[in-house]
Amino acid sequence: MIIKTVELETVCGITSKLPENTKPEFAFVGKSNVGKSSLINALMNRKSFARTSSQPGKTQTINFYNINDELYYVDLPGYGYAKVSLEVKAKWGKMIENYLHKSPVLKCVFLLIDIRHEPSENDKTMYNWIVYQGYQPVIIATKLDKIKRSQVQKSLKILRTGLGIGSEVTVIAFSAETKQGREEIWDLISDSINSIDKE
Repeated sequence: MIIKTVELETVCGITSKLPENTKPEFAFVGKSNVGKSSLINALMNRKSFARTSSQPGKTQTINFYNINDELYYVDLPGYGYAKVSLEVKAKWGKMIENYLHKSPVLKCVFLLIDIRHEPSENDKTMYNWIVYQGYQPVIIATKLDKIKRSQVQKSLKILRTGLGIGSEVTVIAFSAETKQGREEIWDLISDSINSIDKE
């Protein structure tokens, strides 16, 4: 995918009204510090357009990035961050739920999980919750460069087993360092847009 233009078009806080976009949206969700901003930057072909931070819980809004004036990347707040109060967590949860429930142009949800660890209870809850909202998430196994090549298949198997999913669910291993997996994700997004055009 050739990225010509990128614009942070809308930022929605807890009380904001969601934008009435007409172009297809692709949402990204994951635990705090899983590498969501790094993935979005890689997919935008920009170094630091989406703010990355070593401080978890940085994304507290829903950010809509207009890509090529053709589609949106939607960055959802990170979940499972311990230092945030339960009240704030509940509000973020409501915000994500509201978005998944109400966006008429959301085409795909990418759920990011750290390949180095077994899926957490939060990851499992989020996966089941996205399915409950009517979407089959695509799993992005992040931080691929942090493990040895010989461990990749075993780690992916642990991830699938942890989520209780079979081969019917797409899992893409991704590295922000080497950009491995980026083309696969772009292809998936392009295929989704092409199938809309044919409808």
